[in-house]
Amino acid sequence: MREIKAGGGDRAHRFAMWQTILNAPFFRSLELAVLDEDGAHALVFPCKRAVDGWKHAITGHFVDVEPTHWRYWGDEDEEA
Repeated sequence: MREIKAGGGDRAHRFAMWQTILNAPFFRSLELAVLDEDGAHALVFPCKRAVDGWKHAITGHFVDVEPTHWRYWGDEDEEA
């Protein structure tokens, strides 16, 4: 998968495999990667995929992003 620039987090999480956005689960806290003029970057806050777009996982507000990749946020159980 893609190498995405991201800081912080524990070692295991920093090296977790990024998944294509096409298979992102709904209503789960996710770390999203977006592309800009400097390349791919991870967002610094968790988001949740909703039927009508992406929401900030903490505030519930919609965020105007077009992510390319995702992985589970923090320690969230991948099997939940």
